[in-house]
Amino acid sequence: MINQVYRLVSARQFEVTYKDRSLQSDHVVVRPEYLSICAADQRYYTGTRGKEAMKAKLPMALIHEGIGKVVYDRSGKFKIGTRVVMIPNVPSEFDEYCAENYLRSSKFRSSGYDGFMQDYVFLTYDRLVELPEDINPQVAAFTELITIATHSITRFEAKAHGRKDVLGVWGDGNLGYITSLLLKKKYPESKVIIFGKNQYKLDHFSFIDEAYQIDDIPESLSIDHAFEAVGGRGSESAINQIIDHIYPEGAISIMGVSEYPVQMNTRMILEKGITLIGSSRSGRADFVHTVECMKEYPDIVDYLATLIGTVQSVTTINDIIQSFENDLTVSWGKTVLAWKI
Repeated sequence: MINQVYRLVSARQFEVTYKDRSLQSDHVVVRPEYLSICAADQRYYTGTRGKEAMKAKLPMALIHEGIGKVVYDRSGKFKIGTRVVMIPNVPSEFDEYCAENYLRSSKFRSSGYDGFMQDYVFLTYDRLVELPEDINPQVAAFTELITIATHSITRFEAKAHGRKDVLGVWGDGNLGYITSLLLKKKYPESKVIIFGKNQYKLDHFSFIDEAYQIDDIPESLSIDHAFEAVGGRGSESAINQIIDHIYPEGAISIMGVSEYPVQMNTRMILEKGITLIGSSRSGRADFVHTVECMKEYPDIVDYLATLIGTVQSVTTINDIIQSFENDLTVSWGKTVLAWKI
């Protein structure tokens, strides 16, 4: 069959390409239903990813957050019409000590490898996780983002010491919101504190115990462990502020991506015996865990619905461009695409 792929060819410019795909394979064919724009997609769209990266990775279909419905499965493992979340990480090997999302050989959709902006997406069985029939599909669209927090908390649980009386999250954006929510659900007896710089964003965190603006933190405040979900240039001041307030031998989970080197107060990292935990992307186990969590705790989905910023119906390439342009002006939440092209 001929599949249409909507690729970014240069900043703010998309073109349709055609790819011949065989149905006589082990791939499950999925029709995208709802997609979600990520900050990484925007860096490619606007050309701010850098000339070298743009040159090396384009042309490329964007979007790595999305769900769809199965339209063909030669193996019969999925019923036609089953709603599934699509996993963007594509490993080619197994390593006992290294997760699939850290293997250098793995490919990642919308990062040098075509993402989900296609008429149909061809995936192997293990790159799909079935979704509950009653789940809000617009929330499910950004399941991949939720799995990043899931993965970070899983790594934190394995590496941090057992005292978790006070947990701090730096970053009042989407990832900070999701991380705080999952922490409060996993550690209901712990005090979860959010630190940010925008009061109108902090007001959305109705489920946490305390909230502070980063320029008004009590000097005496101490936390056992922390999660950094700021990214960019702001991650430097966030990490160093965490170092100031974390109790000795605490762990800092770093999730925010920065295009630039970040300076940290290594003297105090050493003096306090702080453990730094880096986390990036996620793998199948995180998707399975996240979907199971949403099944078990429906209120999580209700809270996550707060992150639905705008829903844009996409039927043409111009709609794609307009969706990305509108997303640049959104100050809170996610832009979800109803994929009808």
